Amino acid sequence: MRRAVRLAATAAGRTSPNPVVGCVILGADGTAVGEGFHRGAGQPHAEVEALAAAGDRARGGTAVVTLEPCAHHGRTGPCAEALLRAGIARVVYAVPDPNPTAAGGARRLLDGGVEVVGGVLRAEAERGNELWLTAQRRGRPAVTWKFGCTLDGRAAAPDGTSRWITGPESRRDAHALRAQHDAVLVGSGTLRVDDPHLGLRHGVTGVPPLRVVLDRDGTVAPHARVLDDAAPTLVVTGPRAPKPVLPARHEVLRVPVTDGALDMAVLLDRLWDRGVRSVLLEGGARLAAWCAARGLVDRVVACVAPLLLGAAGRPVLGDVGAPTLAAALRLRLDEVTRLGDDVRLLLRARDLPGGDGGPEGGGA
Repeated sequence: MRRAVRLAATAAGRTSPNPVVGCVILGADGTAVGEGFHRGAGQPHAEVEALAAAGDRARGGTAVVTLEPCAHHGRTGPCAEALLRAGIARVVYAVPDPNPTAAGGARRLLDGGVEVVGGVLRAEAERGNELWLTAQRRGRPAVTWKFGCTLDGRAAAPDGTSRWITGPESRRDAHALRAQHDAVLVGSGTLRVDDPHLGLRHGVTGVPPLRVVLDRDGTVAPHARVLDDAAPTLVVTGPRAPKPVLPARHEVLRVPVTDGALDMAVLLDRLWDRGVRSVLLEGGARLAAWCAARGLVDRVVACVAPLLLGAAGRPVLGDVGAPTLAAALRLRLDEVTRLGDDVRLLLRARDLPGGDGGPEGGGA
């Protein structure tokens, strides 16, 4: 199963709106005879790739797969049927499929006389497929809030300068994080002050994420860096804002304004309809606070630099409406990594797998 998890990770960031999946086929004598992983939407599923590599050696053998084999007809046929046709005698999987459209493969295999074992190394497989699983369980794209800050929680100096609070290792890590997500999102303040590009640099390769910029009043500058041809950009405006004139590759999306801000819950629903399953929230103390206060943040990646700016520095997070310590938004600290002189913290909502509650519910 660990080999299957590693195979699944090979295509991380390239399979959306599908999950990452890895599969290893063992022959009847227990030796590995084939393996595969899902390469992207419309491509063969991991089980089909592994069965093709195994050929007739799969008959009477075992399929070890990171996600419950699917039972539905999509762009490709159901994997449960492929396993039955190949004569697989036993299927071992890590994570039950939470997608109601695709679920049911384990039952189909059992009905076909196949021995089925679920939950093997589930935690490891969950982590490798975390963004997709979170999106399926939430019914909206998974949201990761990423920021860099000083030791005292400041995202910029009093004069607004923020380049560079964190070091080069943290900056490269931020671009690698972008490559793992379907979309990267910034607010209008970040768009206006920093003029971000939001593409992939620092030697990071992969498919650039959809760039999403909030522009409630429709005032995005025509020469903004996010409007180049490096990746598509979605400019999100309010319902009454003038429509920005954009290069042909880019689009305008209108969403309602709620409590004085573009409604992120509606935006996430619209992104889901476009096939977006993960969003990296990168810019805006007020935007991050709006999302966090409404349970729309699933993970936090914080790169903390050994700097002090003091009270005059600009805080990394706006008001989340927590007047007391008891009302604070609490996260679970899961990973701590040193990046050069910085420290990278990965925190998760407490109701995500590995948190203090069950696998479903609201965010941070």
